[in-house]
Amino acid sequence: MPVVSDEELARRRREILEGARVCFARHGYEGATVRRLEEATGKSRGAIFHHFGDKESLFLEIAHQDAVRQAEVVARDGLVAVMRDLIHHPERHDWLVTRVEISRLLRTDAGFRARWEKHQEVLDRAVRERFEQRDVAERMRTDVPVAVLTTYLETVLDGLIARLASGGSAEGFDTVLDLVEESVRHR
Repeated sequence: MPVVSDEELARRRREILEGARVCFARHGYEGATVRRLEEATGKSRGAIFHHFGDKESLFLEIAHQDAVRQAEVVARDGLVAVMRDLIHHPERHDWLVTRVEISRLLRTDAGFRARWEKHQEVLDRAVRERFEQRDVAERMRTDVPVAVLTTYLETVLDGLIARLASGGSAEGFDTVLDLVEESVRHR
């Protein structure tokens, strides 16, 4: 059997993730069957599950990658910038249509919830660290605890994701996000 280089394995892994992201976006979590994942990735189920173990692990890896990417935006520009990215570049976030299914799994499957929260901790940590940065902290409201501001912004993000996932329009949402940004600034 030929030896496959680390570079080749990484390339195959990226191809699987890219294809799976499209499959989840098109069919949802439940509808992304193994057959559909094979078609979308161009890989056999053996290859897919060699890299990711199972469908849930594959899905959570996509969630983790998004959380890491969003955490980078948060660290640089804040959580509202992540929301603006959702509006202006929906193609980067199209797999989030699975959010309704994710919500159900978070509510009904404790194991999934624990694994999901582990991956999302990357984004949560970035939001907390952003609020702790001196230059940001000086611009933020002081009459409301940081934990409340964080929950507020995360709730707005969840609402935006739910709106987009259900096919709602993001038209006019830039103005809404301007209002959200203003509401957390020092008065």
